[in-house]
Amino acid sequence: MPGFDAEQSGGIVSDLAASLARGTSRRTFLQLTGVSGMAFMLGLGTSPTPVFADGSLPKDPFTLGVASGDPLPDGVVLWTRLAMDPLDPDGRGGMPDRDIEVSYEVAEDKGFARVVRRGSAVATPELAHSVHPEVSGLRPARDYYYRFRVGEHISPVGRTRTAPEAGAMVPLLSIATASCQAWYHGYYTAYRHMADEVLDAVLFLGDYVYEYGIVAGGNLQRDVDLGDEHSAEVVSLAQYRLRYSLTKTDPDLQAAHAAAPWVLSWDDHEVENNYAADVSVRGTAKETFRNRRAAAYQAFYENLPLRSVQTPSGPSVRLYRRLSYGSLADIHVLDTRQYRDAYPAGRVIDDSEERHAPERSILGEDQERWLIDGLRNSRARWNLLANQVVMSQINRDTGSGRAFSNDQWDGFPACRDRVLAAAAQREQADLVVLTGDTHRNVAAELKKDFDDPDSATLGVELVGSSISSDMDGRASDDLADIWLQNPHVQMYNAQRGYVRCDITPEAIQADFRVLSYVTRPGSPVKSLTRYTVARDRRLPYLDPRGLR
Repeated sequence: MPGFDAEQSGGIVSDLAASLARGTSRRTFLQLTGVSGMAFMLGLGTSPTPVFADGSLPKDPFTLGVASGDPLPDGVVLWTRLAMDPLDPDGRGGMPDRDIEVSYEVAEDKGFARVVRRGSAVATPELAHSVHPEVSGLRPARDYYYRFRVGEHISPVGRTRTAPEAGAMVPLLSIATASCQAWYHGYYTAYRHMADEVLDAVLFLGDYVYEYGIVAGGNLQRDVDLGDEHSAEVVSLAQYRLRYSLTKTDPDLQAAHAAAPWVLSWDDHEVENNYAADVSVRGTAKETFRNRRAAAYQAFYENLPLRSVQTPSGPSVRLYRRLSYGSLADIHVLDTRQYRDAYPAGRVIDDSEERHAPERSILGEDQERWLIDGLRNSRARWNLLANQVVMSQINRDTGSGRAFSNDQWDGFPACRDRVLAAAAQREQADLVVLTGDTHRNVAAELKKDFDDPDSATLGVELVGSSISSDMDGRASDDLADIWLQNPHVQMYNAQRGYVRCDITPEAIQADFRVLSYVTRPGSPVKSLTRYTVARDRRLPYLDPRGLR
């Protein structure tokens, strides 16, 4: 598959088919994938044997919308999840306990006069009636439209776009980054504006759902009545499924998914706040926490446009991957949560010696090696990191001391130094790190030595704010002085929104798009500022023409 790591993408479906043909047991498949192998292949539309699946349903099952993801030069993965009653407390979406056949069409036009691919997949109860057909045989760098059908019910139409072919000269790549969308903290108006933009892809950088209980009169900012089943913290598979269903009923989120393919990673709230690998910050027993992680990872897969290589195997998923956009950009999608070392001494803010231990990694040994090799061997003009937590050093002591958040890359400075050293080996500065998590807009320089303002700049970090988390926000807040005392931080803002990046061979133009409010619907959007990152310079510079 051009554009994907060959080691990641080869053989999984065929291996499963071969295993089924040999009569491998259902239990073996459950150990391998977290669900039965048959359910897995039915959802992809690759079952080796015909399976009868009744497609008659009394109500519209497409209440959670449609989506596409991880574009390659010859295809994309499509997604939908059937849910006649998406907020049924058991998390099953009001669906019957049987398989449902789902057909799909891919066309070159919105009216489906020029259909180029047709197929079907089977939505099974084991995967919450989700399907993930991987469509191939498409042309590179083209818009396509898709839809699903179950019986007489037809889904909304989605637009997707394939990646350019390997090595192709690409004049422009337009992407947006998004993260942190606590449903209960406000409306997804940012996604309505994002859906109106013409984008090649959306990079989602973590915290698609939050695990906290939703309490009326407490954290709930939307004008809606919810049942008591939403008030408990999410720990089981049924609860995670229900939380995704609640989140995905939002029409603005559905519109953004239907407008462009998404490339997704996760951070902590998809499982539990501030967890590290199999360590819960609450001291939960590891076996218990692994079970919770397995449930969370399965629900993540069920509800998002992910390929077969992201199918969970119990509490493990290889989510890090690399996508290429011709000769213009390599996008390295990171997972900074699943493999990281635990916090030094269990403290989130600490400048202990343990923090500086050379063996500590936020990526884990295998992923760190994969990233460093990818940076060193990349032939693209830009290397983009789809990154979850802030990479720049942020000293949080406003006096003469030093304090750092060990939940961010500051908790792993030796790992950060190794990654930046790999980027520095390239002839020209081309590293741009795209980050979420902080609920703030930040532009910063990535320094060879963060304690020396005159040190070489090895890359740029663009941190996008949250979609809704932390509610309305404002232009500045009581954390601004902490961030801006660090000389490599050039901009700080605490409003909600997203970042749009227009990438050309010569420069990246990043617009920080912000909203005035999210606790009620309808906010307008504006560009707070525009940063231009040029390949012939070591520093980003603020373009005054971008201010409006």
